[in-house]
Amino acid sequence: MPQPDLTLTPAGPALAPRYRSAATRPVAVPARPAGPYLRLFSHPGTRAFTAGNLIARLPMGMFGVSAVIMIAAAYGSYALAGAVTATNLAVGSVTGPLIARLVDRYGQARIAVPATAYAVLGHLVLLLCVHERAPVWALFLTTAVTATSPNTGGMSRARWAHLLRDDPDALHTANAFEQAADELCFMLGPVLATVLCSALFPEAGTLTAGLLFLSGVLLFAAQRSTEPPVAPRTTAGSPLRAPGMVPLLAVFLATGAVFGSMEVVALAYVDGPVAGPILALQAAGSGAAGLLYGRARRTARLRTCLAAMTVLMTMPLLAASTGSLLALAGGLLVAGMATAPTMLTGMGLIQRLAPAAQLNEGMALAVTALLAGVAAGSAGGGWAADHAPFGSFGFLMPVTAAAVALALCTATGAGRRAQGTP
Repeated sequence: MPQPDLTLTPAGPALAPRYRSAATRPVAVPARPAGPYLRLFSHPGTRAFTAGNLIARLPMGMFGVSAVIMIAAAYGSYALAGAVTATNLAVGSVTGPLIARLVDRYGQARIAVPATAYAVLGHLVLLLCVHERAPVWALFLTTAVTATSPNTGGMSRARWAHLLRDDPDALHTANAFEQAADELCFMLGPVLATVLCSALFPEAGTLTAGLLFLSGVLLFAAQRSTEPPVAPRTTAGSPLRAPGMVPLLAVFLATGAVFGSMEVVALAYVDGPVAGPILALQAAGSGAAGLLYGRARRTARLRTCLAAMTVLMTMPLLAASTGSLLALAGGLLVAGMATAPTMLTGMGLIQRLAPAAQLNEGMALAVTALLAGVAAGSAGGGWAADHAPFGSFGFLMPVTAAAVALALCTATGAGRRAQGTP
């Protein structure tokens, strides 16, 4: 016989409005997702804006390679192709923080969509100039116009920072996911661009990258429910004035030199069709380490991450001294494991130091410092590769740059104010 279900009320036990059979099984309560990354995407709207952002971020690893292949095929000069892409990087280092400031002031959708459309239009004009063999000066002028691309990775991180502002552990996991996504996109982007340009026609990479970039930003900007609200206009000036910001950017500059020198030195050492896949192992190691680091409850100190990077960057040096490409591949894989934790910790410090109303601008400044370091490291790595007394000498450059970053962090106390550590 069914038994009445008693419910405790302020007046004492009472009959519930329904009867429950003794044979009836209790209703199962849906379990929370087991992993921290699955819990991230249980928040409404996060899957949609992440999908759009990943589509928009992939072309960031395609445009440069596509331009080099396209210009070299038309003009027969890799020096010209490199100079044009370097011009884009130099102009972007100035325009990036300015566009990020506009994003902070007026909102992501209002600024990112027209800025992206303008950049894509510039890439298409560059394509036409190359196709018609326009004068060289037109290439430099046009590539400067393309430097209005918004920092899509920074905008995605800003959304996570807004959604998870009361959950630092979840924000740490979200930043780890973003860092792994960066590694994946910059690993797959050049490969996709190379395949398109070689299998179809030299302009195919630029066309595809432009289509993906515009489509991804439109999808990302359409997700208005997760967009951070526009903060009240501030009179604080540049985020550079935030205490501790300049020393941290100096560390980013030296860290960028690690990446730039390692790329050039490794490509020069291998010097063949397997150079790209071998170098991609560094990004693979970084992405895997970043995902594992994101599952941790605590964030390591920046100087600890830089110390680990300095030690692990010796692995390619030791491997190259053996003369084995297989050993070098393993050394790069291991060396990459320090990259994502270091970048994740550094970007987390930027998020804490930058005023909330200037978060996108603060992250854009970090990217600018990083890219400046990459350019300097590339130049130093190229010099070492050309003047090395022995084959593995160039691999001293990344080790030295990592040691400089560690020394700067230790001497200036970069990040201590944000981390609240002595």
